[in-house]
Amino acid sequence: MNISIVIPLLNEEESLNELYRWIASVMQSNGFLYELIFIDDGSTDNSWKLIEKLSQENEEVKGIRFQKNYGKSQALHAGFAMAKGDVIITMDADLQDNPEEIPELYKMIAEEGFDLVSGWKKKRYDSVLSKNMPSKLFNYAARKTSGVKLHDFNCGLKAYKKDVVKSIEVTGEMHRYIPVLAKNAGFGNISEKPVLHQARKYGTTKFGAERFIRGFLDLITIWFLSRFGKRPMHLFGAWGAAMLFVGFLLTLYLGIDKLFINTTGRLITERPEFFIALTAMILGSQLFLAGFLGELILRSKKDSQNYIIKEVTSA
Repeated sequence: MNISIVIPLLNEEESLNELYRWIASVMQSNGFLYELIFIDDGSTDNSWKLIEKLSQENEEVKGIRFQKNYGKSQALHAGFAMAKGDVIITMDADLQDNPEEIPELYKMIAEEGFDLVSGWKKKRYDSVLSKNMPSKLFNYAARKTSGVKLHDFNCGLKAYKKDVVKSIEVTGEMHRYIPVLAKNAGFGNISEKPVLHQARKYGTTKFGAERFIRGFLDLITIWFLSRFGKRPMHLFGAWGAAMLFVGFLLTLYLGIDKLFINTTGRLITERPEFFIALTAMILGSQLFLAGFLGELILRSKKDSQNYIIKEVTSA
């Protein structure tokens, strides 16, 4: 199979039929063998009924329905697990991503050898203050922190080599950082392609300004995990050892000073150096213990699925 198209969605009943016809037209005109996977992330409208209908009428359409709204990352995770194509394309269901971009994205993966190609919405049809400006700031911070030189981390239109999506785990709110996860997994041949962005035709956006706050917090998380996720002792142990060393030096200084230099001076417990040394040694011990516990948790962790699938269409 050439292509798996993975589309997470939430309350997009107005756009599904039009989106399917558009994608089917592009796939057929290019002669692709494909599957189309819709993941209903807890919709409360008729989205799932439409997906079931499309699945019954078209063998290439498959559907996954979540028990409730778990988020885009979990929807992508479920879609990636089901995908069978050599190239996996992700896109949003709101008709703002253009399916006409798919053939070129496929070519960049299948023929040019990229591991991942991310869409870049150079011209956006979103609110400048609520989405465009925060997005520019977010993307700048993501580039500087992760080292992945992309202009638009948030673009839902991306193409992946099959090995990439089968090797990474997308959880929490990490869908924004799939290129970073891919790079950390050893898939460093990452590129981007300017893509057309269209104004929303139906409904309203499901994302508010608060997603950028969560995005920055996730950025800090993924920076930490990428550097120390597999070796927490390297961070906590290093800082703990440094604090213990500082405490030991101050304690040694106080002991030598009291025993040999200023034997008749004030009590050690009345000197500020004593409390600094005590605090440093306590903090050092706690940091070292945190690193040790992190290593134990890491080694005893079992993989877990953090969403519940309610239904799957029969293809």
